[in-house]
Amino acid sequence: MQETSVHSRWHALTPWLFMLPAMLLFAVYVIMPIFQSIWISFFDWDGIGDKVFIGFGNYAELMEDPQFWTALWNNILWLIFYMLAVPIGLGVALFLNQQVLGIRAVKSLFFFPFVISQVIVGVVFSWFYHPTSGLLQDIIGVFGFEPLPILASETMATYGIIVAGLWPQIAYTMILYLTGLNNLSQDQIEAARMDGAHGWSMLWKVIIPQLRPATFIAIVVTVIGALRSFDLVATMTGGGPYGSSTVLAFFMYEQAIFSYRMGYGAAIATVLFLLMLVYIAFFLWRMLRAERG
Repeated sequence: MQETSVHSRWHALTPWLFMLPAMLLFAVYVIMPIFQSIWISFFDWDGIGDKVFIGFGNYAELMEDPQFWTALWNNILWLIFYMLAVPIGLGVALFLNQQVLGIRAVKSLFFFPFVISQVIVGVVFSWFYHPTSGLLQDIIGVFGFEPLPILASETMATYGIIVAGLWPQIAYTMILYLTGLNNLSQDQIEAARMDGAHGWSMLWKVIIPQLRPATFIAIVVTVIGALRSFDLVATMTGGGPYGSSTVLAFFMYEQAIFSYRMGYGAAIATVLFLLMLVYIAFFLWRMLRAERG
């Protein structure tokens, strides 16, 4: 009896022992830096000299910094429009989830944006948007429109970068949904067909509910991608023109690296982290509530 009890205890501890190395690495390289960044945000520090404690001084300055509000608004725009990757990725996955000749080659073409670097995506779209030699200008010229200086416009630059970011993000959500479609319960689908479900009713009432885990992962990854957008902004505009396309991640980088304001940069990072935490927690709460309901 005692031997059985000891064996059951070891059986319960075994998963934790396997996870322990990963948990330690996660604590050291993720959890600790988060709290260190929050702590540094309460100091005036150039990254080299002594730290000067100023409390919430950096956050008070943020509230009065117009560049911070521009970056925050641009991040909100990224969040709103980046979410288009989820339904579009689902649509592309449904289109590609067919057994027809040549569909593997088509899948490869849709998968291609996901495997290339964000920097390459930025360079390609910079060429695409070029006001004199870009392909976009040739396309709109056919319809008689004047060239659009997208990346040189304070009103259009952010939207142009978001479109560039959507290209690989749609490919990623497509992969998630293709994986989910391959794991659908065929019994439920056959039962729904016998009950007369087809077309949209099959999609909304049978397929999409089974894709809820894939949808949750797609939303979380898309939100994180939107809030930590940096590569494309740095590659395509450098935050310009006149800081109009900057986002919180790039603004943090500028303040911490070029202005030697580590405390101020850490405050921006903390705001960005809280935004990400609240947004993801909200979707997690809604998903758990829907499952319980």
